[in-house]
Amino acid sequence: MRRSNTQSLGEVLKEYIDTMRIGRKLKESRIEEYWCEILGTNAARLTQKVYIKNGVLYAHLNSSVLRNDLMMMRETIVRRINEKAEQELVTKVVLR
Repeated sequence: MRRSNTQSLGEVLKEYIDTMRIGRKLKESRIEEYWCEILGTNAARLTQKVYIKNGVLYAHLNSSVLRNDLMMMRETIVRRINEKAEQELVTKVVLR
């Protein structure tokens, strides 16, 4: 006998994430994946560490040439990461 109030696993997980308000943190945890997708494998290889703190994306780079190129693309990076995340995760990019 099947119950009438059954839900799919996806619906239950989405409801749990919304109830616990952890959706933003889950998307922040995928920031390295977004960084690699947006900048490509070469830039990802030259990146030591990428993380978000208080809406600011910090990226530690091994290459000064790459850092200089990305400095001019900061606004584009913010826009594209927020598009990938489907919400405003990043407000500013700091390259080190």
